[in-house]
Amino acid sequence: MAPFLYHTNRKRHFLFLFSVFILSQSLPPMALANPLSPPSSCTKGPGPVIPATPLLSFLVRVQETALQTYGKSNFDPKHYVDLPLKSNLSTTVEAFDKLPKTEDGSVSVKDFEAFIGKYFNDAGDDVVYAEPVDFVPEPHGFLPKVENPEVRGWALEVHALWKNLSRKVSSSVLHHPELHTLLPLPRPVIIPGSRFTEVYYWDSYWVIRGLLASKMYETAKAIVTNLIFMLDTYGHVLNGARAYYTNRSQPPLLSAMVYEIYNRTGDVEFVKKSLPPLIKEYRYWNSDIHELIIRDAEQCNHFLNRYYAMWNKPRPESSTIDEELASKFLNDSEKQQFYRELASTAESGWDFSTRWMRNSSDFTTLSTTTILPVDLNIFILRMELDIAFLAKTVGENAITEDFLRASQKRRKAFSSIFWNENMGQWLDYWLNNGADCEEPQTWKAENQNQKVFASNFVPLWIDLFNSDIHLVEKVTKSLQNSGLLCAAGIATSLTNSGQQWDFPNGWAPLQHMIVEGLSKSASMEARTVAKDIAERWIKTNYVAYKKTGAMHEKYDVEKCGEFGGGGEYTPQTGFGWSNGVVLAFLEEFGWPKDKKIDCD
Repeated sequence: MAPFLYHTNRKRHFLFLFSVFILSQSLPPMALANPLSPPSSCTKGPGPVIPATPLLSFLVRVQETALQTYGKSNFDPKHYVDLPLKSNLSTTVEAFDKLPKTEDGSVSVKDFEAFIGKYFNDAGDDVVYAEPVDFVPEPHGFLPKVENPEVRGWALEVHALWKNLSRKVSSSVLHHPELHTLLPLPRPVIIPGSRFTEVYYWDSYWVIRGLLASKMYETAKAIVTNLIFMLDTYGHVLNGARAYYTNRSQPPLLSAMVYEIYNRTGDVEFVKKSLPPLIKEYRYWNSDIHELIIRDAEQCNHFLNRYYAMWNKPRPESSTIDEELASKFLNDSEKQQFYRELASTAESGWDFSTRWMRNSSDFTTLSTTTILPVDLNIFILRMELDIAFLAKTVGENAITEDFLRASQKRRKAFSSIFWNENMGQWLDYWLNNGADCEEPQTWKAENQNQKVFASNFVPLWIDLFNSDIHLVEKVTKSLQNSGLLCAAGIATSLTNSGQQWDFPNGWAPLQHMIVEGLSKSASMEARTVAKDIAERWIKTNYVAYKKTGAMHEKYDVEKCGEFGGGGEYTPQTGFGWSNGVVLAFLEEFGWPKDKKIDCD
């Protein structure tokens, strides 16, 4: 039944997009104020901050002591804020304060390890294995286009990884949440893997794409249920399911998850339940901290969005790292702004990259809150289109019209604010100094960031853009000439900075969005490029898997079969979104029986 529903819903979505075009010609333009969100205003003063819990503040002290005790070698600060308490916080703090310390604040290794062993369970003990209810070793109709037996065998191994990555919170988290930084989610989750033992927001979209290829529809719905639980509990979908992530979100793809699940299952009740939370999330992303007004050359105002974390301290999961980075700043206000930039960059999912730095050689020039990112605004445009489509599906026609108006307005902004005709790319827009002002900022060509990043091509993911064959051909040519296309996929940037969201790393989400956009177009050239990139990406994942026995978080696109590096933690395996994208690519493109998969 599912394949029939998939093709029926694809046809329905095509008809909906056609209606978007017709309605965009007939709907009255939106007024300056967006009726779907609170009035935009300036963020005055230091900006909002969500306070840390007493447990989290204490665990940061433990983390700092661990660094002083062990030193930097193989030190992972996240480990210490993930530790579950064995008993109440006050007893544990009292014991910690009684530990004998040297003048520099360090504790002997013997004393510290004895304290950790007595008062804490192991990091990761608060999640337990959960057997997926819908997993079968080889689902009926699994990857029908994969004819090569070697590739098919590997795909089944990747499919089986969903069992390895399936977790649920322990009974202790549910009954004693005060002892844990892990949040008490109601349903099982798929974790990324390795040090990431909790569910993450934007990772989940590509996990779900893989689960849908694996016919694991109930597991996919459970992930959405958990994300909606966070939205209902905290007012936004959190970066991840830990107490230290409550101060920020991640790229907003919840509506895309609901759309993809409906597209495969036709579950109207699931859409009905999801629609109110989706509208709530839309309002969050269009609240005063995220939304700004840009006036284009034709004096038209555009409401556009930025990342902005509600935090101005070191990130608890990286507190010792952040404090060292901020040590060059002389006053507290500068440090607080830098800490907000760090957290806001983490909200972007691209932590870290020269994309967010005013000076690419100086990490402390991070300025994420003063950038209008192309991809964030594409995700919100997709949210508008998804909500309009889903509302129409359940008969909420007034909601559909409201969100079509919003998408019409945002689409125009992409032409006048982000598009660069000479480069054939959409570019991030840097805000002027004093970005938090009540008056609209006037668009300036020199404020476009003309450096090349993979995000410059993400708008192709949206059907409103990939359906324009002339635009697609121009952007495809730009991509081919950009320097981003490498032996094993699309590089994230052209700058080898040592940061993980820069050259030579390639990431599964970026490959998928660009490839899917190109492959949906009517341009034969674009579809050929899409297939070539997908095959290179599949090959590098396969060869690395055969060499290491694992799927990896990121890959080195200069070298087929090599995983990536850089950043503030060691390379991770597992790995949720990499698994999902490989399965999605194999479902879409297949693999012929006689085609080799080794590195040429």
